[in-house]
Amino acid sequence: MEEKEKIDVAVFRYSVIQDFISGIRLNHGERERLLREKCTRKWLIPHSYKTSISRSAIQRWISIYEASGGQLKSLYPKDRNDKGATRVLDGENCLMLTQLRKEMPDATVAFIMKTIKQRELALNHLSQSTVYRFFHQQDLMKKNKSPEDRRKFEAEHPNDMWQSDVMHGPYLEIDGKQRKSYLIAFIDDHSRMIVYGRFYPSENTSSFMHALEQAFLRRGLPRKLYVDNGSAFRSKQLMHTMASLAIALIHSRPYKPQGRGKIERFFKSVRSQFLPGFADGTIEEINVAFEAWLAHEYNDRRHSATGKKPLERFTDGIECIRSTPENIKDHFRKTVRRRVNKDRTIILDKRLYQGPVALIGKQVELLFHEDEYDRVELKYQNKSFGFINQVDLNVNCRVKRDKNNNPVISVEKATAESGQMWGGEL
Repeated sequence: MEEKEKIDVAVFRYSVIQDFISGIRLNHGERERLLREKCTRKWLIPHSYKTSISRSAIQRWISIYEASGGQLKSLYPKDRNDKGATRVLDGENCLMLTQLRKEMPDATVAFIMKTIKQRELALNHLSQSTVYRFFHQQDLMKKNKSPEDRRKFEAEHPNDMWQSDVMHGPYLEIDGKQRKSYLIAFIDDHSRMIVYGRFYPSENTSSFMHALEQAFLRRGLPRKLYVDNGSAFRSKQLMHTMASLAIALIHSRPYKPQGRGKIERFFKSVRSQFLPGFADGTIEEINVAFEAWLAHEYNDRRHSATGKKPLERFTDGIECIRSTPENIKDHFRKTVRRRVNKDRTIILDKRLYQGPVALIGKQVELLFHEDEYDRVELKYQNKSFGFINQVDLNVNCRVKRDKNNNPVISVEKATAESGQMWGGEL
């Protein structure tokens, strides 16, 4: 399994065990209920046809994660003994099974296996359990629809859980042009306080990560973040940031917005109470007005559901809030993997950097912010090799190197004017 795939699996495993390692002490009954719930539900497991997780697997992941001191790499899957061998299901097999299922959408797996044998298809080597798992992963099994048990909920303390979403805003003047704006906001589930909100020219991952960092800087770290299934909320950068800060990232079920009702009701208030009072302007002007409205209207007004002002209810439980670490900016850096070339160079976003001689041919990690290409940190096997420098091609081509590829300063010959040379006398 490639390094990138191992990271995907490790982040998934963290999302499964996050309820047990979040710092909230669970009694025996609560712990058993959570274990049973996770063992009975169906999962979409990265790079696997399996859809369920055993009790022993969950307990093992918890044990190795805690024993490692919270290292995400402890959750990496071990390499398979059959690495390089052909898997049971290849692309052609998957296509044939999908076509069979579309042809017989209501048939049982046993009947489909019988049809495979009758038609003498090239799928006779597959077991019934393999086909069953494949259909479940591809959502091709018929599901019995039954009424859902939906209940209202509220976090017990401030910063126990935040909800976040994006609202499509008005057209504003952005960089001299009329463009659509997007409001990215975070609401504290317990107090209903908006911990941060801002209009952005885009709803992409970069905008969301900027808003999230500002929310952490202002109001501390939540224990859980509840979001929908948009691309920005599924980005690997967000997942890695949450895992590195020990924050549980929870996604609502697709097409089921009921669980995010609090943030949706806030957006309704923005549309009915804030936007009608704002005339056309720039994105900078709407953010100034929006920040004032949050501070003096929404967060300082008694909430109908709690009976308290959001800011007041948030500060009542301030002793429960987890403070933001001083190195919070480092947790928001992008991480990419590159190989150090034979000439020590490393290419990052069309920029050329120089790495250590000892790491020639090695695959290393580069950590950086997209707006700070002059501060790119290099890591290899969890060890930092400091910040690497960009290569000046004009200078680099004139620098002589010794047999170890280290730069050599050439000694100039004596000049007629001085009768001296660098490094000593004639």
